[in-house]
Amino acid sequence: MKVKVWREPEIIAWTDVLLQSYQKLLGHELIESKEDEVERAKALFFAPFVVASHGTEKDPILNYGNQMALDLWEMSWEDFTRTPSRLTAEPINRPEREVLLERVAKQGFIDNYQGVRISSTGRRFFIEKTIIWNLVDGSSLPCGQAATFQSWRFL
Repeated sequence: MKVKVWREPEIIAWTDVLLQSYQKLLGHELIESKEDEVERAKALFFAPFVVASHGTEKDPILNYGNQMALDLWEMSWEDFTRTPSRLTAEPINRPEREVLLERVAKQGFIDNYQGVRISSTGRRFFIEKTIIWNLVDGSSLPCGQAATFQSWRFL
């Protein structure tokens, strides 16, 4: 039985950070607005596209992955949310990823990233049309970065 992480208060709050930051930076909603916060969290968790985020640690740790992200990276919620986000890319692709994240930090978002990622079992996949955006909390303080995409192919 899968744990319903989207019902946890901290995940509900984080969902709002993800959605509000996205809407503020990109000018439109990531998912259709729902009045109930639990329903918003559930809708994002089961969205038909990938959403993942990490915090602001020196070596950022993944702190959210919806079901599509967990399936694609072949991880449980527990494993995903203990993984340094740099490990989603192969070692050869990590310098490019770092430059990209620095660019996002300065610009606020990018909406055209593509690149190769790798699952926990070593399965490589190419992502495209990826949006990466900065996350800010209720006080407008930086609290991480997130990515979403709905197009990938296994290599």
